[in-house]
Amino acid sequence: MKYFSLRHYKQALCTTLFLMLSLVAQAQQQQISYIEETKNWYYVYDEQGKKIGGLSRSSVGELQGWGSDFFVAKRYSFYYIYDAKGKTLKSMNVSDVGEIVGVSSNTITSRKGSWIFIWSKEGKKISAKSTSR
Repeated sequence: MKYFSLRHYKQALCTTLFLMLSLVAQAQQQQISYIEETKNWYYVYDEQGKKIGGLSRSSVGELQGWGSDFFVAKRYSFYYIYDAKGKTLKSMNVSDVGEIVGVSSNTITSRKGSWIFIWSKEGKKISAKSTSR
């Protein structure tokens, strides 16, 4: 049986941590810079102009907007929140949300009647404010 010194364990631990941090940094680089709309497709691009992926418009629905690492589309009576690669993160009923009026880097803003709602990119309601005076 071969024994390793404390130095070898530390080197292995440092190497493992470095690789894990590299993977995290690489995953964080999947930021949406632009979504190109064609007749039949949405193409998602990162900040280097590299295509992250493509999704058919018929499966996604109508694009509402995008943030730094997610986008929102409306299909029938639901809004869908997708990650940069097109994986569905959350679905939300239009009757609960209202009309989406804006999408920022980390939030979604909607209006329903005289109410403005702010939603997280995970689809959780952050705040609600009445616009009536």
